[in-house]
Amino acid sequence: MPTVLRVGPYRFYFYANDRSEPPHVHVQRDNHTAKFWMEPVRLDRSGRFGAAELLAIQTIIKTNKTKLLKSWHEYFDA
Repeated sequence: MPTVLRVGPYRFYFYANDRSEPPHVHVQRDNHTAKFWMEPVRLDRSGRFGAAELLAIQTIIKTNKTKLLKSWHEYFDA
């Protein structure tokens, strides 16, 4: 599970076996997790994050989308 970004308390990462899915990123804070698709950025599923925090995370992903997509393609297309 390579970590591709850290912002504040959040860790953004991929699972190595996610190659067959469209680009997405997982996010973790403590025991909270979520999965966001990146094209377009939208929530797929969440565990324990509240609505306001999910919106904040979505904003972080949108702000860093270019970097996250580059990391995705470098990791899975290599």
